[in-house]
Amino acid sequence: MVEAVLELKNLSVGYDEPLISNINLEVFPGEVITILGPSGIGKTTLVRTIAGLIRPLSGSFDLNVERRGGLGYIPQRLGLVRHATVAHNVSLGARTRVGFSLNMWKERSQRTMDALRMLGIADKSNEPVRRLSGGQQRRVATARTLAQRPQLMLADEFLGELDHSNVEIVFEAVQNLVDDGTAVIMIEHHDDNAQLFATRIWEIQDGKIADISIKEWKNRKTGGEEE
Repeated sequence: MVEAVLELKNLSVGYDEPLISNINLEVFPGEVITILGPSGIGKTTLVRTIAGLIRPLSGSFDLNVERRGGLGYIPQRLGLVRHATVAHNVSLGARTRVGFSLNMWKERSQRTMDALRMLGIADKSNEPVRRLSGGQQRRVATARTLAQRPQLMLADEFLGELDHSNVEIVFEAVQNLVDDGTAVIMIEHHDDNAQLFATRIWEIQDGKIADISIKEWKNRKTGGEEE
């Protein structure tokens, strides 16, 4: 039986008061879950809680990933070192997973260049991040996570500021991780992107999460009947 990479157990998240309560869900390798819901409803708070940046109000969650680099996180503001080069930023992801020792230098370099090529930004490798457009910076943040190769990837609106062709490039690269078993939980505001890439939808309404199959979601949006 395949072990879940994430188990949420009666989890409630928020600050002084819960934004989302009594979450009981599991995430398995190779799943792509999109979190949908209006602004301010708790999407980012949930992801930041799973990332270990906010303490749960109640309940718990289990991360069944490796301690070194098993969890990857692309925050809404990307978390890039803006004065450093593109290659340096991406190499930080590889270092998280591989380590810092000199004998690992070759693998770190290979992971870094592979990720840059997959995202179409190898020609920007020596550019300072601050000189890049917003969309290019998002690709750098994604490349950093690709170089890390986590077992669970959390992404907060990482497809924002990208046109349709670049959305496809980014997610084709992410799909390589998914095919190798990485699970992805991403916050997205565009239904079209959710339907293209997700295997499940977590829809937040009235402080609760509805766990919806992508087939059910598409039928709901098109007004069709589920087969």
